[in-house]
Amino acid sequence: MAGARNNESLALVYEEQPQALAILAPIVSSYNERIRPVLDAMENLRRLNIAKEGIQLPSIVVVGDQSSGKSSVLESLAGISLPRGQGICTRVPLIMRLQNHPLPRPELLLEYHGKIIMTDEENVSHAINGATEELAGHGKGISNNPLTLVVKKNGVPDLTMVDLPGITRVPVHGQPENIYDQIKDIIMEYIKPEESIILNVLSASVDFTTCESIRMSQSVDKTGLRILAVVTKADKSPEGLLEKVTADDVNIGLGYVCVRNRIGDESYEDARIEEERLFDSHRLLSKIDKSIVGIPVLAQKLVQVQAMSISKTLPEIVKKINEKLANNLSE
Repeated sequence: MAGARNNESLALVYEEQPQALAILAPIVSSYNERIRPVLDAMENLRRLNIAKEGIQLPSIVVVGDQSSGKSSVLESLAGISLPRGQGICTRVPLIMRLQNHPLPRPELLLEYHGKIIMTDEENVSHAINGATEELAGHGKGISNNPLTLVVKKNGVPDLTMVDLPGITRVPVHGQPENIYDQIKDIIMEYIKPEESIILNVLSASVDFTTCESIRMSQSVDKTGLRILAVVTKADKSPEGLLEKVTADDVNIGLGYVCVRNRIGDESYEDARIEEERLFDSHRLLSKIDKSIVGIPVLAQKLVQVQAMSISKTLPEIVKKINEKLANNLSE
């Protein structure tokens, strides 16, 4: 770690250590504005590849089996459309930086390989596909080269998440035979550090104990204290869902949030209205506690978990950076 860029990042860390972060209820007011400079500082350090210096940054890492509804959850949080289709849609680690800004029009940009590509809500999915092809090739293979998507938009929660490729065991045409091992290696690299919060996306239609993403998560966090689960497609498989999330057979320490996926061309506003109506009126789903249902609740929970994680880890990060800097200066 050398050069002025490191000192610039350090200055950002020093100036904005979170103190008594005020968690606000509305999704549009995620939490105290003081946290955003800290998130920016974290991203600057991530760009410097500080992990190679043995310094891990706090992250919310999104994992899920293929077709678990992972993209739908992220779309709902960001209010934008992400690449969809058959097979693996996320072929590289996608670092999503959501920033609540009272802008007349949302601002979206992609960062990778030193490039900055401006885009918009209508073209962001196409832009992500183009960047992915540069990073992972034109086929169906994957790559561990990350792509950053910055979304500045009114009403989104201030969050930074890392979306990883969906887990699949059976390679399709054009994928390498060891596609499962490649995906597993990437996932394990991101979820193994104790600083990582693991957001497991689970379909309501499956037995949670058989989910590969749960198995991987438990292999690095047997206590489950770093694991949060979002259960998708609640409207498609309502039977037994209440029992699943209350019995917690898979040890989800940070709890569950059940959501309804956006359907077809629904606007995000209409989707939230329908979601609220579903959990209020459905004969089975209405029995689930309101504190664990809905995209707004998920956003609130992620914001709180992120704040707690940063508060817990930042002093140690600063200490390690100072030690590395002192060692470099003394050499």
